[in-house]
Amino acid sequence: MRRIDLSGVEGERWVPETLSGVGALVLAGSSGRIDSARAELLARHGVIAESIRWFGGPGQHVGPWEIPLELFIGRIAELKRDCDRVLVLGTSFGAEAALLTGCHTSEVDAVVGFAPSDVAWAGVRPDGTQTSHWTLGGAPLPFVPLDEDWVSDDDAPAFVGLYEASRKRSPELVAEAAIAVEDIKEVVLVAGGDDQVWPALAMAAAIESRRTTHGLTTTLVSDPDAGHRTILPGEPAVTAGIRMRRGGTENADRNLGTAAWAQIQALLRAGR
Repeated sequence: MRRIDLSGVEGERWVPETLSGVGALVLAGSSGRIDSARAELLARHGVIAESIRWFGGPGQHVGPWEIPLELFIGRIAELKRDCDRVLVLGTSFGAEAALLTGCHTSEVDAVVGFAPSDVAWAGVRPDGTQTSHWTLGGAPLPFVPLDEDWVSDDDAPAFVGLYEASRKRSPELVAEAAIAVEDIKEVVLVAGGDDQVWPALAMAAAIESRRTTHGLTTTLVSDPDAGHRTILPGEPAVTAGIRMRRGGTENADRNLGTAAWAQIQALLRAGR
């Protein structure tokens, strides 16, 4: 297996010795980091797997606001040159990006969303003003603003309350910011029932419901005791990040990862 540094963006591609014809773009969450462990895991199963830094790198915003979807669409196009099928796997904000990317390019064959969102959310600029997490064609996408009146009652906040309050405050904007998940060919969602970062399970259910109304099936994998961070078999537990409550336990998060991995393997076998 070879690891190759990407050009034009901070990131890496893992190329297995035996190719399966499947490619994957792996997107981390609110850290924007390169998720080497998940990309390498996929490569061990025959996948040409990439992961990129999508903010905080050279020429990028220092935080997740007005990130161009073209960044991800471009990487999909590069993978499609070498692969018959291409998947996008994203976590949290990265799942938001993955689902939106799947909506806006037909070259995505499936999306796996870990702790997903059914809407595009606000990103906060350094001056405190809000804008969309994402742009397309240079224009910000519709987004749900964060409730600026919300205050945490804990020094290690559970931000799930912020996102719930924000949805209740702006229901009309929730509708406008809804991700057109019916435009994605295949979707697997992974959500912990004890996610304390945002209401991932409820948002996953909303994605599933929207696709159902369009006659599409969706695979939803959940565990009532798992939190925000799913751990796939063979992955290390991630302990870095800002101080917050994420819910779950390492054991429950690994159980959810084991269940999710079975569905991901099915995607990797599809089309062979």
